[in-house]
Amino acid sequence: MSTSKATAARVAPTKGGGRRKLSLPVVLLIIAGALALVSLVRLISGANDVTSVGQVAGALELAVPIGLAGLGGLWAERAGVVNIGLEGMMVLGTWFGAWAGFQWGPWVGVLFGILGGCLGGLLHAVITVTFGVNHIVSGVAINILAVGVTRYLSNFAFDGIQGGSSKQSPRIDPIDKITIPGLSDWLQDLQQQHWFLISDIAGILGGLVTGLSLLTVVALLLIPATWWILWRTPFGLRLRSCGESPVAAETLGVNVYKYKYIAVTVSGGLAGLGGAFLAIVATGIYQEGQTGGRGYIGLAAMIFGNWMPGGMALGAGLFGFTDSLKLRGGAENVHAMLLLLAILLVIAVFWQLYRKKYVAAVISGAVSALLFTWYFLTDQVPSQFVDAAPYVTTLLVLSLSAQRLRMPKADGVPYRKGEGK
Repeated sequence: MSTSKATAARVAPTKGGGRRKLSLPVVLLIIAGALALVSLVRLISGANDVTSVGQVAGALELAVPIGLAGLGGLWAERAGVVNIGLEGMMVLGTWFGAWAGFQWGPWVGVLFGILGGCLGGLLHAVITVTFGVNHIVSGVAINILAVGVTRYLSNFAFDGIQGGSSKQSPRIDPIDKITIPGLSDWLQDLQQQHWFLISDIAGILGGLVTGLSLLTVVALLLIPATWWILWRTPFGLRLRSCGESPVAAETLGVNVYKYKYIAVTVSGGLAGLGGAFLAIVATGIYQEGQTGGRGYIGLAAMIFGNWMPGGMALGAGLFGFTDSLKLRGGAENVHAMLLLLAILLVIAVFWQLYRKKYVAAVISGAVSALLFTWYFLTDQVPSQFVDAAPYVTTLLVLSLSAQRLRMPKADGVPYRKGEGK
């Protein structure tokens, strides 16, 4: 038996009592049902911007940095290292990306943003893997350190330069954007007809072919690339074995320290790329505090996705979508989302009754009734709720999906070299 197959046999989770994987037809049916539901809510509420081309394009741009942070968290935690320091690594990515970007161009800035995040990841690996410090403590320390370091460096790098200051960089040249001519215009015209389902599909597809940054394309390709590397290569199998059972992996000849170092450094690089995206693509400028907690939201998206790339992408997309609703349509769009959440909770009630979880069904029913009442008795929601909508949605989804989560068995568990001998 080869080392890779032996490792898989030792560290693979038991199948008994596990969840069945959804087949492709079932997944497509769920997606179609979700689109039909969103389209129905749009028709009832009159919030036609919910699935517009601009809404979808904006949601994608907002989701990318969160998704990159979540992808970074997935790499680290699949190797058994909890990475709370994603926020700090994103901060380093924004600063290094902007510093190099305004001097030598945006793509050089992207490279330096990745390197800045890698430095944060390498530091986290040294502290947690080599010295065995608690992963949470190390991550929080890196978040604090990154803010202090970038503030100190800004005083020398940006202050006194035209367009720069101690809290922001000069303007950075943009990365090229692509639009598919003809198809983009046709889809936008079709979306503006506001037909049931057809216009919604046109709006979603139009957002994917209109004004798409080349860096966004790169970020999207990293999701299937991560899946292939971690689940279809011997390297990925060994890395994941370090997160499931490092002692078993060590007995089979896997250098656990090496794989943990690689995973956490790559994790930092992905978070740094997310930070560089914020500075170069999303805003075109570095500003102190511009990450806005996206590293933490990326971590939440990874947990929602059950430590899988596809699920993580869905979580990031959900947050980006609700954040874009807030920015584009404000109170009207978020008010429409009250109706959507209420209907989803009704569906959850029937599902929980089917699974004989009566307490959860009663709670979901009560919350759904409150949301229906709120929607039909008001025309818009308070501005404070509009600002908090993305975070409330994220917490709600995480709470509803918490029962199906399975983290890597050795995630965050201290490991010392030689335990497997």
